[in-house]
Amino acid sequence: MKPGFDRSDIIQRTVPELFEAVAARSGERAAVLFETKTVTYAELNSAANRLARCLIDRGVGPDRVVAVCAPKSADLITVLLAVLKAGGAYLPLDPAYPSERLAHMVAEARPVLLVHTSDAGGLPAAGADVPRLAVDDPRVRAEWEGRDDRDVRDAERLRPLRPEHLMYVIFTSGSTGRPKGVAVPHAGVATLVAAQRKRIGAGSGDRVLQWASISFDAAFWDVSLALLSGAALVVAAADDLLPGEPLRNTLVEQRVTHATLPPVALSVTESDGVLPGGTLVSTGDAVSPALVRAWGSGRALLNGYGPTEVTVGISLGEIAGPDDIGVGRPFPGCAVRVLDGSLADVGVGGEGEFYLSGPGLARGYVNQPGLTATRFVADPAGPPGSRTYRSGDRGRRRADGELYFTGRVDNQVKVRGFRIELGEIEARLAGHPAVDLACVVVEGDVATARVMGYVTTSTGTDVDGAELRRHVAAALPEHMVPYTVVVLDRFPTDPNGKVDRAALAAARAEPPAPTGAGGADLCALVQRILGVPRARPQDNFFDLGGHSVLATMLARQIRKEYDVVLPMRTIFQAATLADLANLIHTPPRPDSAPPTDD
Repeated sequence: MKPGFDRSDIIQRTVPELFEAVAARSGERAAVLFETKTVTYAELNSAANRLARCLIDRGVGPDRVVAVCAPKSADLITVLLAVLKAGGAYLPLDPAYPSERLAHMVAEARPVLLVHTSDAGGLPAAGADVPRLAVDDPRVRAEWEGRDDRDVRDAERLRPLRPEHLMYVIFTSGSTGRPKGVAVPHAGVATLVAAQRKRIGAGSGDRVLQWASISFDAAFWDVSLALLSGAALVVAAADDLLPGEPLRNTLVEQRVTHATLPPVALSVTESDGVLPGGTLVSTGDAVSPALVRAWGSGRALLNGYGPTEVTVGISLGEIAGPDDIGVGRPFPGCAVRVLDGSLADVGVGGEGEFYLSGPGLARGYVNQPGLTATRFVADPAGPPGSRTYRSGDRGRRRADGELYFTGRVDNQVKVRGFRIELGEIEARLAGHPAVDLACVVVEGDVATARVMGYVTTSTGTDVDGAELRRHVAAALPEHMVPYTVVVLDRFPTDPNGKVDRAALAAARAEPPAPTGAGGADLCALVQRILGVPRARPQDNFFDLGGHSVLATMLARQIRKEYDVVLPMRTIFQAATLADLANLIHTPPRPDSAPPTDD
């Protein structure tokens, strides 16, 4: 990798301009691959242009937000492009999110339109007063397909589209208990594309996996890496992207050449035969030396860094080896300064907070000017009026410019690649009428990291951890729901009277291991994997705190200890551990079971 970038030849352009230039020269090449469907660049551009004109007629234009709620499909990519071509900014709504959270996001972002598909789950309760457009409705489809398919021009938009206009709004966890919407303009896209071309070099003939949920900015990374370079974007259903065998099978069967995956997904997925001669970008969390050893040969292995408050990323570089894991060097025209509390540069090798500058900075947080002012501050090294983002991340810089992440300065954490403010979960727990105090911590390593909730309750109230977990799940997405909520008589404290977070795990009671019929051995195995104090035959694996990565680990251990191969789908569908134990002793027949993941 070459040190540094020259930004002299980078011109700020909008996503439609960049995509249309690629589509003009890519024509009949594959742009999107989904299941058995192949959409060419010409077809994708044509469909997006048609739909964009429908959106313009419904009031979509520059700096106007469009909520988009749909599962992964080729149509989803068309909708996102159409919103951008109309001049609007998309607000992604994951159909799997609780309806309360979707409603909050819609209320905060104030979209002019909600575009959705008929199979979008939690949609009815979210934004009932916002006009809607069901893109799979036959009447809408007929209107859409009857429109002009030429590229949309500024004269047709409500006003001309410029790089400073909004591109998307992504909501992230908030420390006050209120999710915050990050408003990102088009201005940083040209820089992002230049960095991807320089460091990754995807292009015609390559296949890029679209792995990240559309509700995260990493999804835009996947889309831009493919569609703004001339490569094909491989879109797959959520079940086919589960870490472990499903993900590995998708990568192999779809002949993926480029993928961006978090360490937690890599930790439970076999690397043999995956991305041969291709490129893997790890991002979202710290990469361990073990993962570098497992994935660092047979393919290029890169590491990236960048919070949601920039255009997906701000640094990228190849990992030198298991003993030298940096996060790369800044994108062209961008800077990552390492400063102390007085905003002075700590110098080469010194540890300080990362301050991020460049064209990819977000505008700020939607409807939160106070928070915006505290995080996006005047750039002490920039020209008058320029800003820098206080990331809250700590790290150091090597003499050649390579950056190294060392931790956080606040209560923000990463779990399974998701950015989480523990304070938001604590606020939700504390909102239950029976809870006096709440404390949330993360326990476990990268693969088994889990959010644990601890509470004390009011005298005379009768509430258990399961009820409190359901209370949190009604408002927060799955990755923020504590795997277990433990009710304590009192919190352990340190000599200063503060909650001793390190002692919380020891404070919870450890009941005896499960005994009796109905899968006692399996219950013990689940206890070990989840790190929970108790697992009973009547419990559900996911209610105990399981998720897709931990389900993969369970399937592996079942194969190892019982010599039985269970399809991942079977684990997801089992109502109780007892049901799962019965399947271990009487595995589903190959001709009647869902396809295995092997």
